[in-house]
Amino acid sequence: MAKNNEYIELPWTMNSSSGDDEAPKDPRTGGEDFTQQFTENDFEVTPPAQRVQFILGEDVNDGTHVSHPLFSEMGMLVKEGDEIEWKETARWIKFEEDVEEGGNRWSKPHVATLSLHSLFELRRLLVNGSVMLDMEADNLEVMADLVCDQMVSAGTLPPGVKDKVKDALLRRHRHQHEYAKKTRLPIIRSLADMRNQSSSKIEEHTLGATTPISLTASEPGPPGTNGNPNLSTAAGGMGRFLTVPSGKPSNRALEDMVKSPSNQSMARPGSGTELNEQQHKGNTHFMRKIPPGAEASNILVGEVDFLERTLSCFIRLSSAAVMGDLTEVPVPTRFIFILLGPPGSQSNFHEIGRAMATLMSDEIFHEVAYRARKRDHLLAGVDEFLDAVTVLPPGEWDPTIRIEPPAAIPSQEVRKRPPELPKEEVDEEEEEARLREESGLSRTGRLFGGLINDVKRKIPWYISDYKDALSMQCVASWIFLYFACLSPIITFGGLLAEATGKHMAAMESLVSGFVCGMGYGFFSGQPLTILGSTGPVLVFESIIYEFCLKMGWEYMTFRFWIGMWVAGICIVLTAIDASALVCYITRFTEENFATLIAFIFIYKAIENVVVIGKNFPVNQGIYDCVCTPPIGSNASVVDYAKYNWDYCESYNGTLVGGDCGTPPTENVFLMSVVLCTGTFIISTLLKDFKNALFFPSIVRQYISDFSVLIAIFAMSFFDYSLGVPTQKLEVPNELKPTLSTRGWLIPPFSEKNPWWSPIIAVFPALLGTILIFMDQQITAVIVNRKENKLKKGCGYHLDLFILSILIAICSLMGLPWFVAATVLSINHVNSLKLESECSAPGEKPQFLGVREQRVTHILIFLTIGVSVLLTPLLGHIPMPVLFGVFLYMGVASLKGLQFFDRILIMFMPAKYQPDYMFLRQVPIKRVHLFTIIQLACLIILWLIKSFSQTSILFPLMLVVMIGIRKALDLVFTRRELKILDDIMPEMTKRAAADDLHKLDAEVGLLARIFPWGKGRNGRVVTKPPVEGGAGGAGSAVGLGLISCSTSNANEKEFEAQSSLLKK
Repeated sequence: MAKNNEYIELPWTMNSSSGDDEAPKDPRTGGEDFTQQFTENDFEVTPPAQRVQFILGEDVNDGTHVSHPLFSEMGMLVKEGDEIEWKETARWIKFEEDVEEGGNRWSKPHVATLSLHSLFELRRLLVNGSVMLDMEADNLEVMADLVCDQMVSAGTLPPGVKDKVKDALLRRHRHQHEYAKKTRLPIIRSLADMRNQSSSKIEEHTLGATTPISLTASEPGPPGTNGNPNLSTAAGGMGRFLTVPSGKPSNRALEDMVKSPSNQSMARPGSGTELNEQQHKGNTHFMRKIPPGAEASNILVGEVDFLERTLSCFIRLSSAAVMGDLTEVPVPTRFIFILLGPPGSQSNFHEIGRAMATLMSDEIFHEVAYRARKRDHLLAGVDEFLDAVTVLPPGEWDPTIRIEPPAAIPSQEVRKRPPELPKEEVDEEEEEARLREESGLSRTGRLFGGLINDVKRKIPWYISDYKDALSMQCVASWIFLYFACLSPIITFGGLLAEATGKHMAAMESLVSGFVCGMGYGFFSGQPLTILGSTGPVLVFESIIYEFCLKMGWEYMTFRFWIGMWVAGICIVLTAIDASALVCYITRFTEENFATLIAFIFIYKAIENVVVIGKNFPVNQGIYDCVCTPPIGSNASVVDYAKYNWDYCESYNGTLVGGDCGTPPTENVFLMSVVLCTGTFIISTLLKDFKNALFFPSIVRQYISDFSVLIAIFAMSFFDYSLGVPTQKLEVPNELKPTLSTRGWLIPPFSEKNPWWSPIIAVFPALLGTILIFMDQQITAVIVNRKENKLKKGCGYHLDLFILSILIAICSLMGLPWFVAATVLSINHVNSLKLESECSAPGEKPQFLGVREQRVTHILIFLTIGVSVLLTPLLGHIPMPVLFGVFLYMGVASLKGLQFFDRILIMFMPAKYQPDYMFLRQVPIKRVHLFTIIQLACLIILWLIKSFSQTSILFPLMLVVMIGIRKALDLVFTRRELKILDDIMPEMTKRAAADDLHKLDAEVGLLARIFPWGKGRNGRVVTKPPVEGGAGGAGSAVGLGLISCSTSNANEKEFEAQSSLLKK
């Protein structure tokens, strides 16, 4: 290893064959000389990575060398029946797809697995073969003429076989998508088979000055379908023949003539453009997978019996052109690689062709191929690729295994740019201040400054908040969240009626949901946040009501003043930018709160089903009700006793017994369990159906979006069909206050309340403000996580201001206060997540962000407001079905919480633990210690919430959580807390992992200077640098016994090693 240059010496020299790499020009089109002189000094001794960076760093003034996405296709020269043609065998967009031998179909996309031998052979061919850059050709015929002329002039092609090579290149191309139309399997015959079986069928046949040429192929490949418009057909159905220009053929050519009724030919005048326009039918279905603006790279390999040595040519056209039936899809061709040789080398040619196509699909070599000005540039790209691959030993893996494409492909930018200079020390405090200012969480120093900034930030997006909702995904989210919000509102209304003496109940909750939801949806800063009724607010209401009963005061009037004080205090907090304190709510606090609310949803769903079991036990004793025959009937009592309670009257029977007034309920509990679990299971399974293997992607996406709605309707129909009297959703059917003694406006004064009661209302209002502020802002922090990739900005100050106005309106109308509901908001965000469309086969969908809009929020609460009119329909929905929705939302909101992941890790053996970033950076014992402390805080919050005597302290405990998190600075290092307690997305963590190592530079310094001794990046493995992903067992080289991968194992550590060694 040459330490001074920091690259591996490869077993070849950089001396390329002499000669002009410039493509000859088509005399019909003309062209200018593209030859350029370069001034790179000592190019051969420069490391390949630096050479590539030099090539990619050049300024491109013309538009001819701008890179485009590439579609690569490999065709092999084969004999299909009696027809000789080019047959498509593999294709690449990002990953390789092969034609299954005998299966007549495409394989699953997989990471390309190459042999080192094929890469070395490909490099040798690029050194010794023809390289023609910026060829002026617009069809296959011109291209074939120029290629043959160049090979003859270079002395690599004997002039006597020039026409045969050209004819081979002009054979028609048959593609796999047309192969499916055939009912027969391909018949591929070797050279010996062709000669033995066709010798008896040779017959004299001439057509003008045509000369049929015998070609051979020995490896199967998928045939294409497209012929040439200028094909001649012999009388008597003799078929079509490949024509050769007039002239006397050589004796060798006459000996090789094999005439059969199905010999294919293509008339010389027929151009590729005419072929495409008249007969070639591209694979328009697969065209959807091709990126916009893509160009094609065609690899043509095959063996012929008239060559004694291998011919190869790498061609780059000056401008892409559609070459007739050359490509499966109507995409213009820019690159062509031709490899022809004598019989017996087909398998090697196939592997070399795959290596070429894999190189063209590599992001770096792909750009080098576009920018290359001479042969050495292409060789530099190959060398850089070989430096970046990873080797898998042949005895430690199965080469027949097709490796699945990775979920995420690491960026290749580090291979394009030169090593960065050491970064200047960044002041962490200044960086944090900058991030807070971007999020609107910095003090402005003026009254309502934060509110004004929020308004300025959100106004430019306001129109798009409505336009962006034009999607079926929003319809699914609206209907799902409608049922998810309606059931808690009704349930909360029932509990509120008990806690407040029916001063507020289900009807008031529905009206409050409509008023608050519409106002918040139209004017809030973050409309993804869903408002709802919460448990702490219910506890607060019950304490105030009991206090008023004890004092003999009018509850609604005293509550009115508390609400006004709460609204006023919240407006003051908005004026002084108090929402900037949200920056102290870290992952520690927000995940504790989110996990607590999720556990409450799960617990309440199960508890409600258990309560049904207590009210309707399975073992109820004897049901005293028997069906008897009608009076005057000849039927016996035994005949009618077999009829159930609900069928007796339909047979004119009479029910007799003490329990006949109510239907039998022994099956209610079991049915409720089935409905609840069924709803949960169907919702969970269908939500993940978008990743299933069935149906087209758009069908899977719709099923996933409407998963909860499908589950609700399916289980409701199941309940209706069985007729078991389960509990149903009860919705008020009249728009009027629950108590007839109150109206929709609350009087501010009452004879029962003393004059000073509005003044002392400020003390409970302070506690209520803390409760509402913490509830609102913690949920807002969770919604605005960086992981959600929101683009329209936050609005903490605006949200609090709108909420204070809504609280004042609700206090005036005597309605429950609605604040941000954590679980509902998380599920709202999850239901609107956007993923990339998988264009390239094998490409995994990537999370793009969330569909940020207001329409779903507005429609959810608009529908809740008109639920009174939907009572006849909603009354058929069983409550256990909605309990199943609760259970689903609770479990779904736990997904993605690092805290919950760390809890699960505590019960896993080390070898089964997932490869999380925090496990790479922090010792497992420290991770468990942090988790135990967080879990203890969660248990304390649960206990405080569970007892009515202490539940009023719940909002204060959330503030205490922030203090506990601050105290952890004394227990954990700054580096450990930065990893375990931040909201950085996972992919960003991986990018910043090397920077975190600098905080612990003195530990393992020697191991980082010499990383090849051991460790993850020191394994002897081989794969293409992009497809397998960093550190994974990606694409492999089965024949590889050496390592070509150290330079790109870890770019930043490599830079550190270089600087240390140079010193």
